[in-house]
Amino acid sequence: MNKDLLYQIALTLVPNIGNVHAKSLVTIFESAEAVFKSKKKDLENIEGIGAVRAKSIKEFDNFLSSEEEIQFIERYKITPLFINDEVYPKRLLNCYDSPILLFYRGNADLNHSKIISIVGTRTNSDYGKTVCEKLIEDLSNENVLVISGLAFGVDTIAHKAALKHKLQTVGVLAHGLDRIYPAQNKALAKQMVEHGGLLTEFLSNTDPGKQNFPKRNRIVAGMSDAVIVIETSKKGGSLITAELGNSYNKDVFAIPGRTTDSKSEGCNYLIKNNKAALITCADDLLENMGWKEHSKSSPKKQRELFIELSEDERIIVDLLRQHEQIHIDELYFKTGLSSSASAAALLSLEMQGIVNVLPGKLYKLV
Repeated sequence: MNKDLLYQIALTLVPNIGNVHAKSLVTIFESAEAVFKSKKKDLENIEGIGAVRAKSIKEFDNFLSSEEEIQFIERYKITPLFINDEVYPKRLLNCYDSPILLFYRGNADLNHSKIISIVGTRTNSDYGKTVCEKLIEDLSNENVLVISGLAFGVDTIAHKAALKHKLQTVGVLAHGLDRIYPAQNKALAKQMVEHGGLLTEFLSNTDPGKQNFPKRNRIVAGMSDAVIVIETSKKGGSLITAELGNSYNKDVFAIPGRTTDSKSEGCNYLIKNNKAALITCADDLLENMGWKEHSKSSPKKQRELFIELSEDERIIVDLLRQHEQIHIDELYFKTGLSSSASAAALLSLEMQGIVNVLPGKLYKLV
């Protein structure tokens, strides 16, 4: 029995402890096991935990459910991804409510250099289908990873188009990996496991309840570089994903439609209110994301011996020395610097020719 995983699953089951509190506890105690073995008094003194949550942790006794879940994971060769694992999706780390534990079946790199999320209505028009398929076809040479929610409509179109054009695609689920919803997508899901993957934060035996879809949407938004809304009404779930993308500082794009078309009302609303940038084709996306090839001369490598760095700059440089390249979200997480402090230090390092900015918000030393 995997003891680390036993405690990691258990932490997700403790009453009154959500992802935000769990992340705080793991940051302080460094492991789920250490959280359960800590003293009640130490737990109570942590901001946001207090007596009630400390009591929930110390009195938790449902480890049997954790053991049963581990048996399910081992039987179906599922990969658990804890928040401090190296292969955990790094882009999620900077989302305040990111899941502390994910379950994954597939072979796609969840830290791929270019990740887009495509979302939209479940009742798409012919226009929405054509636009989605054309967008993905024109991205087929860009080696992007396509994320969506495996729902009817735009999600299904995006997954199928990605597979058709040899792009890996990952479906984020609002239920456990012991089922597929909608059931009509079972064959599609099987293909995706072989050429991408399926990802969820939910344990087995979890039904696709209404409350789970906004939770699913935050992962769709949080693990991407860009969120692209194809078609949606003004009250569609895709609008929630777009709003989440903005709150996570992601690039959000929308395909415009006719002003009289209810299925484009949400996209037009996002564009009109500056909540999404207007794009009409793959070139627009590539240009906005800085993913287009531009010829430029290589900056001269600076000799660190003659450079005086600020404390924040030194922290970032020391981290970059340990990685060939690092995503901005992982940089925030590992340095402990605020987003504003990191942005200022990175800009200064870039201007000094010490750091290069790569597509997909990746950074590396020159």
